[in-house]
Amino acid sequence: MKTKSVVGDLIDFRGLVYSPVNENGVIFLFGKVAHDLNMYIEEIKPGFPDCTARRFTGKGWERVDIEFEYQSLNFKAHGHDAKDCSIIVCWEHNWPGCPVEVIALRDIIPNLPNEKITRPGQIEKATSLEALLNLHDKKIGGLVEKTRDTICALSKDIWFKHNDEDLITFYSPKRVFVYLHLYKKRLGATVFTRGRSVRGVEPFEYKSGGAKWGYVELETEKDVAAAERIFCKSFELINAAISEKETTGWYAPIENERDPEKK
Repeated sequence: MKTKSVVGDLIDFRGLVYSPVNENGVIFLFGKVAHDLNMYIEEIKPGFPDCTARRFTGKGWERVDIEFEYQSLNFKAHGHDAKDCSIIVCWEHNWPGCPVEVIALRDIIPNLPNEKITRPGQIEKATSLEALLNLHDKKIGGLVEKTRDTICALSKDIWFKHNDEDLITFYSPKRVFVYLHLYKKRLGATVFTRGRSVRGVEPFEYKSGGAKWGYVELETEKDVAAAERIFCKSFELINAAISEKETTGWYAPIENERDPEKK
């Protein structure tokens, strides 16, 4: 009898049509996004932990030991020792109070640029921030530079990278805490809030994701100066979330909503 094919939800992400339904799918998807997570892989091997990688911290490349699981709670079910692992990479994070940092790919990929499968062709890409700004008018270029300087002045550990058209991401240094979107006449900043009310930040509708994120529009340098307090608060909140081993992606739930026992 032919085995039935069972697939996950439709994601159509970088050549992967459906979401992972097992650990093998997680490994494949991680290979698609390792660069976006600022990692390179040194070794994938049998036994525990599954993978040795390096993650950029803003100053250099930190070694991390990774265990792949479909759900984070499987780590506990398999009897692994948290002391011998730096990160659990999974599709779904379902382990409240997990003692290991978790990267839940389900939460991460909605914020990543997607490359649809098309016929091969040449694409001209911007190679520097200056080249990116040349795609926009002077006003936007000035706002971007002012915003970049304002955010990076918060800490020497903050660093940023950009795509080829309209997005700059700022890191804390381990995780994104500001997405800066470049529009024709303004900037939009998606900032990490940890699900808390931050003055001046418009929260996202919970049903559409973004429970831990909010939005700020920047049209003038005065707006950027006023947003310094918001960027500072977001930087504090992302580092607090990291220290508590919380997930921070677009679909990450607020912790006390995930775990009824947490107050």
